[in-house]
Amino acid sequence: MTTVEVSKPAPKPAPKQLQRRRSDRPLLASLALHATLLGATVIALFPVLWILLSSFKPADRIQSSEITLVDDPTLENYRAVLFDTPFPTWFLNSVIVAAFTMVIGIAMSATCGYALSRFNFAGKRGLMWVFLITQMFPVAILIVPIYTIMANLGLIDTKPSLVIAYLTVAVPFCAWMLRGYFDTIPKELDEAAALDGLGPFGTFWRVILPLARPGLAVTAFYTFLTAWGEVAYAIAFMQSRNKLTLGAGLQQFVPQFNPQWHLLTAGSVLILIPAAVVFFFAQKHLVAGLTAGGTKG
Repeated sequence: MTTVEVSKPAPKPAPKQLQRRRSDRPLLASLALHATLLGATVIALFPVLWILLSSFKPADRIQSSEITLVDDPTLENYRAVLFDTPFPTWFLNSVIVAAFTMVIGIAMSATCGYALSRFNFAGKRGLMWVFLITQMFPVAILIVPIYTIMANLGLIDTKPSLVIAYLTVAVPFCAWMLRGYFDTIPKELDEAAALDGLGPFGTFWRVILPLARPGLAVTAFYTFLTAWGEVAYAIAFMQSRNKLTLGAGLQQFVPQFNPQWHLLTAGSVLILIPAAVVFFFAQKHLVAGLTAGGTKG
């Protein structure tokens, strides 16, 4: 009678340790790392925190040589900004300009990025290089030619001039980013949509855009910030005081010989609120959109 030996399965290899445990890190290195992160956080937040605290100080205390956090806090600075200055008008102008820049910028960037990702056409590579090169020029060089174009079109001292100027800055970058994001979406979905009878625009609208929400959120956030806090174009193009945007309007609080720091600090805090609201709604998509847009070129 023969016995059959059953071979035991070979033991599985131990999984590789992907990263070193925190407990294995030397204490001195851990302390140095946390100290560096804490220092970087303090450096980044200190100016914003100081402006916030200064906005609650009386006007005569802001310019005092004595360093204090909040001494006799007051809301008078905010009342003066909202009711004694054209700040509400500047705020409305910035909202209109930023909203149109964001909506038009998303539409142009998404359609352009989808075309660059899915279609082959003459001049495609050259167009991508043009988008890239336009990001290399500083604003100081671009103001004069864009101002000349706006003057010839009769758009100086109008909101459309700012919207067009901001789109020239935002659209090339966002088109590049969305093109990379669309590359991560399988082309088989386009083919399946075509078999169902959808054309290129129907595929883009019904299939691709719902999957590209993280990339669109990043585009919305970037285009909004481009228009919301911009100063150079606003000062060059807007001439009437009641047509200024917030970036240019706040400079009215800092004249050459009598700076009104109490109004400037309160206005700066109020400017942060809409940007923080937009960031709050877009934050869950920002990391995914930026990461996916950079994984495939």
